[in-house]
Amino acid sequence: MRSIRGARRTRAGLSLAATLPLLAGAIALAAPAAQADTGRATLSGTKPLWATGTADKGATADGNKVNARVYLAGKDAAGLAAYAKAVSDPSSAAYGKYLSATQAKARFGATKAQISEVTKWLESSGLTVTGSSEHYISVSGDVAAAEKAFGTQLHNYTKGKHTYRAPSGAASVPGSLDGAVLTVTGLDSAPHKTDHQDELPPPDAVFRNSGPFSSYFGSNVAKTLPSAGGKKVPYAVKGYTGKQLRSAYGAGKATGKGVRVAITDAYASPTIAQDAEKYAGKHGDAAYGDGQLNQILPSAYTKTEECGAAGWYGEETLDVEAVHAVAPKADITYVGAASCYDDDLLDSLSKVVDKHLADIVSNSWGDIEANQTPQLAAAYDQVFQLGAIEGIGFYFSSGDNGDEVANTGVKQVDTPANSAWVTAVGGTSLAVGKGDKYQWETGWGTLKSNLSANGKSWTDYPGAYTSGAGGGTSKTVAQPFYQKGVVPNTLARANGGLNRVVPDISAIADPNTGFLVGQTQTLPDGSQAYDEYRIGGTSLAAPVIAGVQALAQQQRGGRAIGFANPAIYDRYGSKVYHDVTDHPVKGDLAVARVDFANSVDASEGLLTSVRSLGDDASLKAVRGYDDVTGVGSPAPGYISSYTRR
Repeated sequence: MRSIRGARRTRAGLSLAATLPLLAGAIALAAPAAQADTGRATLSGTKPLWATGTADKGATADGNKVNARVYLAGKDAAGLAAYAKAVSDPSSAAYGKYLSATQAKARFGATKAQISEVTKWLESSGLTVTGSSEHYISVSGDVAAAEKAFGTQLHNYTKGKHTYRAPSGAASVPGSLDGAVLTVTGLDSAPHKTDHQDELPPPDAVFRNSGPFSSYFGSNVAKTLPSAGGKKVPYAVKGYTGKQLRSAYGAGKATGKGVRVAITDAYASPTIAQDAEKYAGKHGDAAYGDGQLNQILPSAYTKTEECGAAGWYGEETLDVEAVHAVAPKADITYVGAASCYDDDLLDSLSKVVDKHLADIVSNSWGDIEANQTPQLAAAYDQVFQLGAIEGIGFYFSSGDNGDEVANTGVKQVDTPANSAWVTAVGGTSLAVGKGDKYQWETGWGTLKSNLSANGKSWTDYPGAYTSGAGGGTSKTVAQPFYQKGVVPNTLARANGGLNRVVPDISAIADPNTGFLVGQTQTLPDGSQAYDEYRIGGTSLAAPVIAGVQALAQQQRGGRAIGFANPAIYDRYGSKVYHDVTDHPVKGDLAVARVDFANSVDASEGLLTSVRSLGDDASLKAVRGYDDVTGVGSPAPGYISSYTRR
């Protein structure tokens, strides 16, 4: 189960990622099936780490129902990873020699014979096949049948305050299947709820920013409010628009024409087309052409209440409007998932790959790494690798809770941004000045201090940590080849091994220097109407970078960039990046904010606060690569650098 980045909580400046039910506690990457002495092939990582002897409450009743997915490994899993690396590496002779979706399936997909053999095995065990795709076979049945099929006993285990079902040992498959099975999900039930068809709810209640505002950074100084850090600070911007972002990140005359960008989220905003068109017209973005914005949606939705379906409308709106603002001529395809659960989000990602719907995919959702399971990591990586060999790049927001300590009590990164096969996008606070001129950026990290009762000081200035760009060192993913020689060993070895560090690149994310969004919302009287508000989070940074990549791809004649990390790190240390640090100018950085107490109007009072910029928990933005902003943010010259390669 995944959460959106930003959205309602970002607007209020509170903690920006929901605390989610745990998927599983396992934190070791999935390994290929290994031949066991029993004549069966073990599926590593399918027993969660929380399924311990002390937590064991005994066998699960045989009659209980199990819903599972058996993911198919394809013909050559090792060859897939090797080819994905080769076509993505600018130093490789195979760089850019992508396969079509049909070629990728023929070379690396599961064969009809494999699918048939796996299906026969599942059915012979007493399981019922409930669905299938090119990537998996879904089954249901009772516990006894699942135990027979996967060669393990299912027990009940306590996990926190709950009790969940899980395998008492690693699952396995018959050795005769010869590596046809990648992994299985659904044997554990943390959490699991029965699917049912839901109708999408109406939009969430309206949210509005109060103001006063700055029209550009520093344009309106809060002279009547107390000083912060020894000086008067400006009011937060009303919300940057496309013209300001395009100037800040060096768009030039590029528009993204001819480039396809996909966006994946859960559910779908029923008013996205008219909202996006109205927003573009109000803020000087190009009008949408016929067929420029499309949606591909599931036939039915599930878990709408549990996942907060209406909250995802704002996420889709932000992603669509941000991509269009930066790359106004790019084609956008929104691919909605049936729920916020991993299986459904994987289906959306697979649709993009199987039909090659786009070359660039923006994804503003995720969860903490501790909630990732090895089997899910393997399933995600398979999709990302298949995308890479087709020339498709996936961009994931790095998270909105800094090092996650304030949110979870444990220092960790977020997933799927931790995958070695995606571009993790970190966040900055962005200052765009008069004439749309780039002034500076700092790593996004916010401390909040409220105005005192007498209005003469800021309480406990600089205040408490509220939010910031996700980053840090993975505990489960080894260091990828492209980070070697760039990422400092002090970061890569922070957890004892030599591991993946996120993010890779960064862009505007701080909601206090955020982006203006237009969306249909539910008004206090129950009616629905278009309204606008400022928003942030790395859910903004991801589509902004996706838009920048669309401009870069246009500059190289439309040739796909594909999985971009090797190319991004290949440019490290050059002037094509803003080297973002916590202290780009002398003195403290902060803005003043005035918010409606009820998030709608002044009838219940106003809340005045000062928000610091550049204080991201234990993470620090320093010169060179860092775990807040990666290699930095795109500077003028980044987009045109792709013309020469």
